[in-house]
Amino acid sequence: MSVGEEIRTEQSKPQQSLATSAARNLATTTKSAPQMQEISSRWLLRMLPWVNVQGGTYRVNRRLSYSVGDGRVTFVKTGDDVRVIPAELGELPVLRDFGDQEVLGRLAERCVQREYAAGDVITSFGSPSDEVLLLAHGRVEKIGTGPYGDDAVLGVLADGAYFGEQALIDPDAIWEYTARAATACTVLALPRQDLEEVAERSESLRDHLQQLLSVPAQRANKYGEKEIDLSAGHVGEAVLPGTFVDYEAAPREYELSVAQTVLRIHTRVADLYNQPMNQTEHQLRLTVEALKERQEHELINNREFGLLNNCEYEQRIQPHDGAPTPDDLDELLSRRRGSKLFLAHPKAIAAFGRECNKRGLVPESVEVAGSRIPTWRGVPIFPSNKIPISDARTTSIICMRTGEDEQGVIGLQQTGIPDEIEPSLSVRFMGISEQAIISYLVSTYYSAAVLVPDALGVLENVEIGRWQ
Repeated sequence: MSVGEEIRTEQSKPQQSLATSAARNLATTTKSAPQMQEISSRWLLRMLPWVNVQGGTYRVNRRLSYSVGDGRVTFVKTGDDVRVIPAELGELPVLRDFGDQEVLGRLAERCVQREYAAGDVITSFGSPSDEVLLLAHGRVEKIGTGPYGDDAVLGVLADGAYFGEQALIDPDAIWEYTARAATACTVLALPRQDLEEVAERSESLRDHLQQLLSVPAQRANKYGEKEIDLSAGHVGEAVLPGTFVDYEAAPREYELSVAQTVLRIHTRVADLYNQPMNQTEHQLRLTVEALKERQEHELINNREFGLLNNCEYEQRIQPHDGAPTPDDLDELLSRRRGSKLFLAHPKAIAAFGRECNKRGLVPESVEVAGSRIPTWRGVPIFPSNKIPISDARTTSIICMRTGEDEQGVIGLQQTGIPDEIEPSLSVRFMGISEQAIISYLVSTYYSAAVLVPDALGVLENVEIGRWQ
């Protein structure tokens, strides 16, 4: 008998028992609660110390600092033509607080675009400095002389940085280091001569520069804070200096942000389909999970209070070779005391693991809330998929000190709000519509504050696609 004939014979036999498809109609199906792929570990929300903000606003009082232009310069690109946005020239210390947009526009027009290949020397140590250089794209290494006469990398600059700004007001300025292109670079140069020519035709710029040169430099410590006069090591009846600690006149205030949505459930669903699982409860649970995911995203990426946008320029560093190496994380740790945690995209953690493998290093791990977390120098590296990855396959690694007592990074919330189901998260009944739809307003209030600048550091432009 052939195989086909055997199959036909089996199919022609009468059914001798109840089929499983029919039996399921009488069985109680075991089912799971509704699942959701968007839920992540949300380590930032779990590890941030949360401070209760009763008034809805948190004010960070700091010791008075003498600010200088220390931000990033932004550019616009049209084909191969790169131009600096005129208002962004106000980031330069010389043009700090100068608001004449027409004059800034004339200065922007005088910026000369230059292209450098990897390995090209942009400036040479000891040579006269007569222009400020704006780095539109690429990575530049600052090379100095080491303690034994060899070359040493003093720092790495990347997109938006500037160098040589002192040349705009000091005709005797010289380059104190050699700047070498580590990658292909696009640089805009603004010569001092052009600044002087524009100042001759602009009374507002001329007055601004004269005031800048006439005001004596304020005595400040290495952090830019007003110096506190002290005396030490004296003998006898020396006259002690008098001093006081000055505060910022206009401290920054953080207002609580909000994430909200309206959850709608038909009364028929809420009344008839609540066994064995409560439909309203699970609808609310998944909505709250989505709100928390958005909350962590905002804490990292929000332009007003997000960690990536609120890190000071001096606390932003560049990887020495693109990929995140143990040396880069050591540099990040060295910028602050008492670092509590790293926060990185899982792909950045994988890239760091590859660099450790190349060196034969095995980072230790620590158990946190039942999970094994890798560490570096004893500081845990928590994953977060909310840290963005650029089109160029680069990302950032965040390092922070946390806690109000440690002058670190803190989360802000307000507890005790009406209809609260979790701290700073409420579900408020909004009524039933004429279409028999029940509505609930789900709200969560939050923000984050950096108490002092060195509490937060970022390793930028980390390459995650390198495998060799």
